[in-house]
Amino acid sequence: MVGLSSKSYELLSKIATNEKHGENSPYFDGWKAYDRDPYHPTKNPQGVIQMGLAENQLCFDLIEEWLKKNPKASICTPEGLHQFRDIANFQDYHGLPQFTSAVAKFMSKVRGGRVKFDPNRILMSGGATGANELIMFCLADPGDAFLVPTPYYAAYPRDLCWRTGLRLIPVHCDSSNNFKITREALESSYKKAKDDNINVKGLIITNPSNPLGTSLDRDTLKSLVNFTNDNNIHLVCDEIYSATVFDSPRFVSVAEIIEEMDDSSCKKELIHIVYSLSKDMGFPGFRVGIVYSYNDNVVNCGRKMSSFGLVSSQTQHMLAAMLSDDEFVDNFLKESSRRLAKRHEYFSKGLEEVNIKRFPSNAGLFYWMNLSSLLKEQSFEAEMALWRVIINEVKLNVSPGSSFNCLEPGWFRVCFANMDDETVEVALKRIRAFVIGKEKTTKNNNRAKKNNNVVEVKKRWQQNLRLSFSSSRLLDHHETVMSPHILSPHSPIPASSPLVQAT
Repeated sequence: MVGLSSKSYELLSKIATNEKHGENSPYFDGWKAYDRDPYHPTKNPQGVIQMGLAENQLCFDLIEEWLKKNPKASICTPEGLHQFRDIANFQDYHGLPQFTSAVAKFMSKVRGGRVKFDPNRILMSGGATGANELIMFCLADPGDAFLVPTPYYAAYPRDLCWRTGLRLIPVHCDSSNNFKITREALESSYKKAKDDNINVKGLIITNPSNPLGTSLDRDTLKSLVNFTNDNNIHLVCDEIYSATVFDSPRFVSVAEIIEEMDDSSCKKELIHIVYSLSKDMGFPGFRVGIVYSYNDNVVNCGRKMSSFGLVSSQTQHMLAAMLSDDEFVDNFLKESSRRLAKRHEYFSKGLEEVNIKRFPSNAGLFYWMNLSSLLKEQSFEAEMALWRVIINEVKLNVSPGSSFNCLEPGWFRVCFANMDDETVEVALKRIRAFVIGKEKTTKNNNRAKKNNNVVEVKKRWQQNLRLSFSSSRLLDHHETVMSPHILSPHSPIPASSPLVQAT
């Protein structure tokens, strides 16, 4: 940390100074590279384009239009000023009733109205980061562990472990079965942890997945619920990308699964949902994080803990009005899905032009891009070398797969919804130029290598040819100084003969 000597560090707490924040990981280093040299179309056209931040900026015009039509929603306008005193006064950690009711209703709409949510079970926190930490504080003690399938969100070590003292146990998934979370993989990681005397308190998943951009199918979700129920551990479902599904299959929430199961086969008190408005609505700056738990004790304990990360009453007041507007919400969800699909398709075609492979996705604000063909060798060292070239020379902030604990080198997460159309085109041009240049370099190197091989073969041939001529001259010389009968097949050649030495 800048400005702190090792001696000063000794005066601070272990929680504040431990290394679990992950600030020095490539994931955050990419952000720093962007901050040092941010792209701007006119002021800094050669700067770094931010493609490492999963933000949804495609529907800001819809939000702005609603705000213009509903000035009363804000206490900072003449139309809404009459509510200023009520909203500015202290609000307890239960939240404004109209806010929790609106959030519960919105969560139901995002899930197609197939499930209902109880406003009294909604806990507030400062964004999804705070919500994830809140639920960990409620469920586990320092030293306990949570299983997490790979690849997983690069900032989970910060969100889940940094201040709580928890540890994460990867459940390794790979591309051979499309990164599917299998019961076998879960059992293997769980058994190994138990054998190592690690107390596993639960399993956390992201659905839709970050970084894969895929939604879990119904059978997989049932398998996860059964696994956690069978082992009597918690299941935390991070569903913050639930409204970013733009293609089939449709999103299936764990809330749907447990409603389909009877109480005898499902321990609902072990199920918890993390949600926010950062991705679905594009409001990361509003810091609206939600924990929805089916466990009464978690609701009671979590509500008290939420005092340290409440959503401001002004934000609650405005969002309560916005999310209660059924016509606006319905149109927003429909239009957001359409625009995400359009941007996804456009970016996909741009990658296909230079034969870049990507993992098939139907949700999220990013691609899981496969650049393994551009690695000098299949190793994480080569992945990091390629990432440094992309950051420093191509000037794109993309996130390497190793940041997401992926076991296969060459995968990169690339965000596509946090910029305008013009910036997307600039980014695609840089990607095309880089890949084409890389291919030309590879071809030239291969051609040079081939030419070097030909030259080497030619040199060896010429050396052999000279040796052959030299031998012939030696033979001619020998014939001139020796009588013909000495070279007859029946006559031995002296060991001192130049011909023997040449041979």
